[in-house]
Amino acid sequence: MAGFAAVALLGTWFCPVPWGDPPLWLLLFWVIWFFRDPERITPVAAGLVVAPADGRVIAVDEVAAAPLSGRAARRISIFMNIFNVHVNRFPDSGRIVACNYRPGRFINAALDKASQENERMELLLQSDQGREIVFVQVAGLIARRIVCRIGRGDYGRRGERFGLIRFGSRVDVYLPLDATIAVTLGERTVAGETLLATITATGEK
Repeated sequence: MAGFAAVALLGTWFCPVPWGDPPLWLLLFWVIWFFRDPERITPVAAGLVVAPADGRVIAVDEVAAAPLSGRAARRISIFMNIFNVHVNRFPDSGRIVACNYRPGRFINAALDKASQENERMELLLQSDQGREIVFVQVAGLIARRIVCRIGRGDYGRRGERFGLIRFGSRVDVYLPLDATIAVTLGERTVAGETLLATITATGEK
C-alpha cells in the first residue's frame, strides 16, 4: 500500500492538472480496499468448523488421502476471487502439528487440479476435541504470494487470523469422514463465521 501511495503522489506531483492522476489514485484505493480486514463474530460451541476464507464453495467431495495426514477425508474447497476479503482464519481451535510448503504452478485456482499442482501451504491441526483437520492455502492465477504466519507447534483459536493469499486464490479444508457437512456447492462463505461442518470429539458416538 505504501508503494502504491508513493506512485500516486509522484503521479500527482508531475501531473499537469491540479487534481492529479485519477487512475493512480483509483488503483491505490482499490489496493487498500482489497487488503481490508473486517472483524468477524465466530461461533463458540464445541464441534463446529468454520470457513477459513471468504468466497464460494466450489467442491464438496471425498478424497482417499488428505495432505499431511494421508487419511481418507471429506474435502470442502473455497474459491476467493479478487473482490473477496483475503484474510484467512483458523477453522477450529487447536495446535498445528505439521505444516509443509509446496512450490508449484499458478493455474486458475477454481480448477480442481490446482489443489495438487499449484503453490500451496499445507497445515495439519489437532483440534481441542482430538480430531485432525487439514487446511491448505492454494495460490491462484494472479496470486503469487501466500502469507502464513503460523507454523508447527503454534496454537490458534477458531476464527483467529493466521495469514492471507494475495489477489485471487483458494483454501481447501479436509475433515474426518464422519463430519456432518453444513454447506453446499455454490454457497458463499464468510471467514470465521460461516459453519462448514460439525465433528464429534474423539471417542464420542
